[in-house]
Amino acid sequence: MEAILAQRRAALPTPPPKTHIFWRDGQFLKRIGAEGAHRSRGDENIYTGVTGTSPTATIRRSERAAMSEGAILSAPGTPCWVSLMVHRLDTTEDFYRGLFGWVFEEGPRALGPYRLARLDGGQVAGIGAMAPDRRLPVDWTPYLATDDADAASELVRCCGGTVGVGPLDADAAGRKAICSDPAGAVFGLWQPRRHTGVERHGRPGTPVWNDLLVAEPTMVAKFYELVFGYDVRAEGDVATLYVQGRPVASICGADEETLREAGPRWTTHFEVADVDAAVARAEELGGRRVREPHDTPAGRMAEVADLEGARFTVVRSPR
Repeated sequence: MEAILAQRRAALPTPPPKTHIFWRDGQFLKRIGAEGAHRSRGDENIYTGVTGTSPTATIRRSERAAMSEGAILSAPGTPCWVSLMVHRLDTTEDFYRGLFGWVFEEGPRALGPYRLARLDGGQVAGIGAMAPDRRLPVDWTPYLATDDADAASELVRCCGGTVGVGPLDADAAGRKAICSDPAGAVFGLWQPRRHTGVERHGRPGTPVWNDLLVAEPTMVAKFYELVFGYDVRAEGDVATLYVQGRPVASICGADEETLREAGPRWTTHFEVADVDAAVARAEELGGRRVREPHDTPAGRMAEVADLEGARFTVVRSPR
């Protein structure tokens, strides 16, 4: 495996350091490189979440401010979208509308009815309907950006993962695949066309972080490193994934009881203004609390489940 990893690293292009390309309504806005918005060290220490008391990853205030202006054409490996497939689409819409204030519109129908959730005019998530005969687990799924969904899918297979759906076109929005890693956790691949991903960042109601919960984080991190070329930095039972020097996700060790309840899985964190109020509101809407609100270095957070059991974390990041 080390030889394959070395070949994978050697084949990766070297991008400009900390370069971000910004788009709005499909139009190029600007490019920010290492000499631009990231010059000052005084603008650090904005936290995005990781569960429990795990080490936290910081992104900079200047990055977050710039990210809020529009969708980012994400570097390969960056989580760029979150999606949920459910059995009762209308009632699930009502739950998230009441919890986060999302407004829904029709989206691509490659796999059936699909709704795009908007917040303050920008797309932040998607919710689709499963076929009536599909009784699959209901979980939020992060999509990782790729320049080539077909090539990335083949690499997933070669590295011990599984491609369950696709690659296939999602109308003109992009090309996608749904995969699982060697531990069985499901994630998506997204090759953008018209739809570049999440368009609102850092504000209440938006996804701000993704954790992967598995029994063996070091072993699973190797898979993601091989497929996406991440810089993996491990500390204890947490492996943080970096893209172009920026932390984008974490792989965390989970105990047997946690994995017995829901299995290895990705967990999406959504920003809220008040964690305790958000948990109470989720319960009013028919959801349930899974883990009580608690304080961590990444902010105050809690885990809840929606009407169909999909688990997610609500977090109030430090300001």
